[in-house]
Amino acid sequence: MKKCTLLLSLAILAGNLALGQTRTVGLLSFDHEKAMPGYNLHFPHNQGNAYLLDNCGQIVHRWDDAVYKPGNGIKLMPNGDIVVCKGRNAASNPTFHAGGGGELIERRDWDNNLIWQFVYNDAQFRLHHDMAVMPNGNVLAIAWEVIDSADAVAAGRNPALLTETNLWPDKVIEIEPDGAGGASIVWEWRAWDHLVQDFNASAPNFDVVGNRPERIDVNYDTQGGIADWHHANSIDYNADLDQILLSVPHYNEIWIIDHSTTTAEASGTTGGLAGSGGDLLFRWGNPAAYGQGGPGDQKLFFNHDAHWADQELTSASPDYNKIVVFNNQVGPDYSTAHLLVANFDTYEWEYPIAGSTWGPSGFDWTYQRPVPQDMYSSGLSSVQLLPNGNTLIASGRQGYAFELTPDEEIVWEYVNPMQGGNPVDQGTVVPPGANQLFRFLRYSKDYPAFDGRELTPLGFLELLPDPAFCALPTGLAAAPEAGVRRIFPNPANDLVYLELDPAASGQLLQIFDIGGRAVFQTTTQGSRISVSVQNWPTGTYAVRLNGVGAGRIVLVD
Repeated sequence: MKKCTLLLSLAILAGNLALGQTRTVGLLSFDHEKAMPGYNLHFPHNQGNAYLLDNCGQIVHRWDDAVYKPGNGIKLMPNGDIVVCKGRNAASNPTFHAGGGGELIERRDWDNNLIWQFVYNDAQFRLHHDMAVMPNGNVLAIAWEVIDSADAVAAGRNPALLTETNLWPDKVIEIEPDGAGGASIVWEWRAWDHLVQDFNASAPNFDVVGNRPERIDVNYDTQGGIADWHHANSIDYNADLDQILLSVPHYNEIWIIDHSTTTAEASGTTGGLAGSGGDLLFRWGNPAAYGQGGPGDQKLFFNHDAHWADQELTSASPDYNKIVVFNNQVGPDYSTAHLLVANFDTYEWEYPIAGSTWGPSGFDWTYQRPVPQDMYSSGLSSVQLLPNGNTLIASGRQGYAFELTPDEEIVWEYVNPMQGGNPVDQGTVVPPGANQLFRFLRYSKDYPAFDGRELTPLGFLELLPDPAFCALPTGLAAAPEAGVRRIFPNPANDLVYLELDPAASGQLLQIFDIGGRAVFQTTTQGSRISVSVQNWPTGTYAVRLNGVGAGRIVLVD
C-alpha cells in the first residue's frame, strides 16, 4: 500500500527538484508577487513552432510549423493573430546567406490559419531578422540587396574592402496585404541611396563623412569586407513621429529614418516631414562611423533589439518612447542592457547635433549583472519594459530570460529547454548556443488578444518536468493566501485531505502529475475535501487552487 508524504513549499527551493536533480532548463525561479502576470511569446531557434507560455513555463497555446524556422521576429497582435518572419536557414537561398536570414513573412490567426503570406527571397533580395507591424496593418521589414563588386567600386568602395564577390547593403520595405492572401511592396528605403565616400574623387558622393554625417560611409567597415555589410538586426516604427528605428550592429549604431516620404523622396535628400528625404535623421552609438571621435566615444557594441518603449506602455509612463537596446559585446565576456533618450525637436522636426555629434552623451539607464559574465550573448537578445515597471531581458545565446524589478531584483527566470530545436529532460545542461533566443516577449493578462481565449495549461516544453516547482519560489508565504491551510495526514494511507480557507469555497482545485497533466480537479465546497490517491503512480504531484501553486504531494511506495 502506498504512503503519501505531503511536502508544502515552506522554503525557497528553486535550486533543487524533489528527485535531487539540479534545475537547468524551463522555469528556474518565480516570485509570484513581484513578477508581472502574463503570457510569454516564445519562438526558439532551430524549430518552427511558436509557443505561448504561462509564467510557470506551461504551454497555453501554440502555432505549429513543420517546414519553416524562425527568420526571426514574431509579434502577437491585439486580436490574437501572429505576424512572423520565417525561413529555412541556408536552404532558403543559395545566392547568399548569413545569420538572421529569412524568406517570408506571414500573418496567421489564433487557430494557425494563414491570412496572408509575403515571400521576398531570390538572387537579388532576401528578408532577414525582423519586421514591425504598423497601426494600419502594413509591415515594415529588413532585407538584403545584392550589389555587384564592380558596382560597389564604381560607387567609391575601396576594392580592398571587398573580400567576397558582392556587397549586401540593407534596405527597408513596407508591405501591404492585398486582401487575397498575399501582399505587395508599397514603399522602400535603400541604404545604397545615401552614401558618402572620400576614396575616389571621380566616383559619386565624394566628400568626407564628417561633413555629411547624415550619409553612410561606403568604406566604413568593421567586418573585414564581408558581403553582409550592415547586418541590421531589428526594426521598429514610431507612429507618433512616422519614423523608423534600425539597429545596425556592424556599424555599432542605431539609425532613425523618416517614413513620411514617398519612395522617390526616400531615395533622395528632400521631402518628408523632416525635409531631408531618406538621409539619416539620427545615428548614435559610435561617432567614429561618421568621422567623429575615437574608440573612447563608442557606446554600442554589436547592439541588438533597438526599439521605442511602447508595448503596453502609455504616455503616462516615464519611460514611454525611450529607446531600449541590448549591448551584446560591450565587454569581452559580458553584455549590458540600456535605455537612452534621443531628444527630438518637434518644432524644427529634427534630432539636433550638439557640436559635432548627436546626443545623448550617455545612457539613461544601464543594467549589468552583479557578476557581469552571468549575462553574455555575442549576438541576438532582447530587452522589454513591462507595464508594471519591471524589465524582461533575454540573453539570446544563453537561451536565458529573466525579469527585474525597478530595484534590479530578479523575480523570474526561464531557460529555453530545447537543444537544437528538440526538447530536453529537466536536469540537462544545454551547451552554449544550442538553445538560442532571438527575442522573448511578455504580454500582460489584460492584453486584448487573450479576451475570451482558452488558455488552459497543456504541459511543459521540457521533458520530465516538475509541475510542483512553480509554487516553490514564493515560499509558502503564498500557500495560505492561495486558500490551502493544510494538507494531511503526513504520512497518509490511501486518502489525502486538504483543509481550505472558507473563503476558498467555489474555486477550482487541480492536482497535476509530473508530466503536467491534470489528474484531479474539482470545484471546492466547504472547508475540507478528500482525494483518493490509492491508484496513482509513485511520483510528485502539484496542488493548485484557483491557478496558484498551493502545495505538493509526493507518493512513495
